[in-house]
Amino acid sequence: MDPQAKPLHVRWLGKVRYQDADALQHGFYHEGVDDHLLLLEHPHVYTLGVRASATNVLVDPATVGADLVQTDRGGDVTYHGPGQLVGYPILDLPGKGGGSMPDTLAYVTSVEQLIIDSVGDLGLAADRLEGYPGVWVGVDSDHPRKICAIGVRLNRGRTLHGFGLNVDPDLSMFGHIVPCGIPDKAVTSMRAEGVEASMAEVVDVVVARAVAQWGSGGHDRHDVVWRHRASDLAPFSLGAGPGDPAGTVPAGTVPRERAIDRQAADEGTSVRLLGRLADAGVAQGLAIGERKPEWMRAKARIGDDYLRLKKTMRDLELVTVCEEAGCPNIYECWSDGTATFMINGERCTRACGFCLVDTRHPAPPDPGEPERVAEAVEAMGLTYAVLTTVARDDLSDGGASQFAETIAAIRRRTPGVQVETLISDCKGDSESLEIVFAARPEVLNHNLETVPRLQRAMRPSASYARSLA
Repeated sequence: MDPQAKPLHVRWLGKVRYQDADALQHGFYHEGVDDHLLLLEHPHVYTLGVRASATNVLVDPATVGADLVQTDRGGDVTYHGPGQLVGYPILDLPGKGGGSMPDTLAYVTSVEQLIIDSVGDLGLAADRLEGYPGVWVGVDSDHPRKICAIGVRLNRGRTLHGFGLNVDPDLSMFGHIVPCGIPDKAVTSMRAEGVEASMAEVVDVVVARAVAQWGSGGHDRHDVVWRHRASDLAPFSLGAGPGDPAGTVPAGTVPRERAIDRQAADEGTSVRLLGRLADAGVAQGLAIGERKPEWMRAKARIGDDYLRLKKTMRDLELVTVCEEAGCPNIYECWSDGTATFMINGERCTRACGFCLVDTRHPAPPDPGEPERVAEAVEAMGLTYAVLTTVARDDLSDGGASQFAETIAAIRRRTPGVQVETLISDCKGDSESLEIVFAARPEVLNHNLETVPRLQRAMRPSASYARSLA
């Protein structure tokens, strides 16, 4: 390991919307200083490089269930979708010949070699095809076939974008474009060439090769859970409308094929949550009714300050995340006069595994809520107010307007009060997020909640990559 080199941070992010991954890699590019390799799959999307011709998109992408996105990478039009391994290396490159400008051709060649070596490790011979970028199979035959597209951007010695390796995508999706602007060459996949490797196996091989190539300063790797079930998601995330009231699973109603099912049935806890934890490698824990160790138990301190704050919340019909989420620190915080206002009601459209907030169908936003929060801030003599929210996937803006109106109401009543916000992801919608940004809170936060491995267990309706972006 080279002690002078940067470590390589490798992340398997699962399936990520293109816009979220693009925002994430640009964030690392502009604000980060470390080297990263982001590995993921995209939902169906066609992307246009800076030199792309619109005539190479042969259909309206919406008619085949795909998005169309303009990018700042090189190259023409390409397709990304499930079954294709997308890699975004964000690296600092040395200058060419001791200068400040990196060698773009050498970098592209290194990415090609990474893929050539990786698929070779899995039993597939691949190479470069003279005059054409990317990685190809059958280069010595009359029918060379492209297996990996490469499109990058280099600026100020730092890289963006990367490669799309076809493991087992729907190859018919390439038929709706002129892939990479090359009309007379075919596209293939590892599966079509007879390689039966899973996505996880391919990722492991690519990571090993990438670490050997770019990880002289060491590396770390974190994956989101590979096994995903649609049943993990909240009904709103599935487009199925509101969920059932939050509660437990009655004993005896759960199939007993697995130990995890028996545990859930015996304890009356959520089968979905226990299953997601098992997928993440968390197989043991305390039953919900079991006595917790002393270090885990918060002391209930119900003094005058606690009761005074509770009365203010009730008198103004306000909601706090402290109560609704079942936070064990409520007694300590409220006794110190600290609470977090929760806006957009008390019912959430997500089903996070650590949270007790009600997940029944939420009511419409209360137009009087912003003024009541502002009244509480004034009555309590606050100089610093903290706002958070339930997730409101049922609203077009994810509840962003209520944030803006509450911030404005606080400042009208008590000018000079600083406002901190803890926002939801607003489903990654940039226009909704801009509503909150335009309100100019002094502090803007968004929680990841936990490490990548536990994301699916704790936040099944959220996206780790989106939250980072």
